Amino acid sequence: IFTQTLKNFINRDHPYRQALDRAAAGRVKILTRNDSLNARDVDTHLCVMLLMLQSANRQTRETLRMFRDRGDVHGFLPPEGDQKAHARILKEIPNLDRYQGDLFPLAKDSLGNALRIIRPVVILDEGHKAIADLAHETLYGFNPSFVLELTATPRDIAARGGRVPRDARHANLLVEVTGLELEAEEMIKMPLTLDPRKGTDWKAVLNASVGRLDELQAAADEFIANHRGRYIRPLMLVQVERVGRDQRDGVRIHAEDVREWLLQTGFDDAEVAIKTSVQNDLKQPENQDLLSPHNRVRVIITKEALQEGWDCPFAYVLCSLASRSNLSSMTQLVGRILRQPHAGKTGMDALDRCYVFTHQSETRDLIKAIKSGLERDGLGDLVLSVNTEATAGTGIPAQTVPRREPFRKLKIYMPRVLIDRNGQPGPLDYETDILARIDWRGFDTSSIGAGLRPGGRSSYRQIHEFQLSSGGAEPITADVRETITELTGFDTVLAVQQVSDIVLNPFVARDMIGRLLGNLEARGLQEFDLGHHARQIIEDLRTALIEERERQAEAHFRRQVLDGHIRFRLRADGNNWEMPDTLASQETSQGAQLVDPDGKLAQKSLFSTVYANEMNGSERDVAVYLDKQEALGWWHRNVARKHYGLQGWRKGVIYPDFIFSVEEGGKTAKLVAVETKGEHLEGFHDTSYKQAVMKMLTDNFDWDKTSPVGQLELETIGHTVVCDMVMLDDWENQISRHLP
Repeated sequence: IFTQTLKNFINRDHPYRQALDRAAAGRVKILTRNDSLNARDVDTHLCVMLLMLQSANRQTRETLRMFRDRGDVHGFLPPEGDQKAHARILKEIPNLDRYQGDLFPLAKDSLGNALRIIRPVVILDEGHKAIADLAHETLYGFNPSFVLELTATPRDIAARGGRVPRDARHANLLVEVTGLELEAEEMIKMPLTLDPRKGTDWKAVLNASVGRLDELQAAADEFIANHRGRYIRPLMLVQVERVGRDQRDGVRIHAEDVREWLLQTGFDDAEVAIKTSVQNDLKQPENQDLLSPHNRVRVIITKEALQEGWDCPFAYVLCSLASRSNLSSMTQLVGRILRQPHAGKTGMDALDRCYVFTHQSETRDLIKAIKSGLERDGLGDLVLSVNTEATAGTGIPAQTVPRREPFRKLKIYMPRVLIDRNGQPGPLDYETDILARIDWRGFDTSSIGAGLRPGGRSSYRQIHEFQLSSGGAEPITADVRETITELTGFDTVLAVQQVSDIVLNPFVARDMIGRLLGNLEARGLQEFDLGHHARQIIEDLRTALIEERERQAEAHFRRQVLDGHIRFRLRADGNNWEMPDTLASQETSQGAQLVDPDGKLAQKSLFSTVYANEMNGSERDVAVYLDKQEALGWWHRNVARKHYGLQGWRKGVIYPDFIFSVEEGGKTAKLVAVETKGEHLEGFHDTSYKQAVMKMLTDNFDWDKTSPVGQLELETIGHTVVCDMVMLDDWENQISRHLP
């Protein structure tokens, strides 16, 4: 981490350094603990000093260079002869290291003392490791003005993994980035494909991994040819059991065993590197920049040396030949192959996912371990993206369900909800494109708390208390008066926190609450009244804020649709959702299939096998009905969170339950996506929202006339796309509206 960060900060062409130069108008100094430090540099430059915690983190600090008087730290302390000035600064900053003189102590001209005087901003990477008392004493011993901790392993997640967390001490959670957010930003390779091999031949596993690496290289060559300026060279990590010079016993898989086999099968010396505690080929000058087109490394052999901190987005394949004996290390290496090159998807499926091959490992244990590892890395919400050829815990192969033969070559596209960003279409993102557009500056607080009156006293509300009768047969209820706690005053800070999930900017929230309190005080409410009614005030405020957020989000969405910035169109440039060629099913081949009342199997389902257990009763009824319609070309049960989704003006994505095609004259005339809801949900706010979104998208569907023709062959130009909400109390009539 230290080496890579220093390299990037020194490089004036790197985005990190460019961001620093912009912030400081080019006046940036990058330092390490061995560099001299002058107070004038601090006054005139943005000084960034990279330190490893170990360099300042020992019980006997006198042995560390940064706490010794070095002679190259200037301008922070008074001259040595000014003893009174030294006494004053030692009184102002008591934790300065000092020399104990006969009459007056003198502060040391050390780097440690200079940092204490500067009161720096401290940015700590791998913050989950700095939990010991000595680590905290070291960090806060620099008298920092602010400490920012970065970690991919939050302590609460680490606790679920079996480790007991330490108190967060001074830390407050400021920003949390989920795995799904990283995936949405195209920063990680997902899904992860796991290929566990139970045979005893480790060379067969390595051979399969090399085969995958060669396929990826071919895909990368094609990608480079079509995308000038983006270079990708897929790498493979190989985890072995032994690495030491004296540990090659012919039984355990050694790094040299793997290296020799790779050289025998066509690799040359420059393409294979070993990174262990005793050998580090990556330090060679020609290997230091793995992202360079001039670098030739394709395989890196390791045991544990790359577990944390190592970063190379070209790493695609992990071949673990030691997963049986070192499962925990293998799961940590999984994190090394997740990063997406250039933080952007390539559009080629092979290059947008990562691969794990294992030797002599139980599938159930592997899946459990990888899921735990993703959780420890703060990616617990991605664990369901782990794909495998075996069903966890059963050893029974999962089913890959192909299309029916008539539909094998059929290209099916559905329009996505896209937004125009500087002339380039991209998927609509709720956080960026909707939520960030909410303007709270003109929010009117005058009507909030309108019914409150001055001079309030203790009040009560009725609650129901349930208990069993003495016979234990009938539950009996009693109305109980619950006293509402009186507060002495209104806690503004607490109020800001209680609306922070709606109003993201705390300064805006603070101003809003200040105006609200001003309105209430103008109506005669005193501090005691505000405290007494605090709960009601916050409840009314949240209700009003949610209503306003919904109103603005919908208005913005509709306006953007009408203005053409948000589009629901089938495009010829590839910005559509494409129906997959196969489906993954966790049902066994003997699982019960969908049949109609006469016992006949489905005939018009897009995929060759439909398992009954993968649908509920109502969905099975709809599927059987669709299968019997003569006008249908095909139908498909859409899988929520995995297949086709529609983004509206709320955060959640709408996943239609069924997609089907309607034919007229032997050609597709219409594609229909329907969401089914029970009659008891009709009129519910969520149901009404989905109905409104789907209607608006349907009304505004069109073919994109401006996208370059010929980039993507759309075989059924001219058909319409309809999205609809179907209530299950009248679903047959409602679906029949879409049939000729």
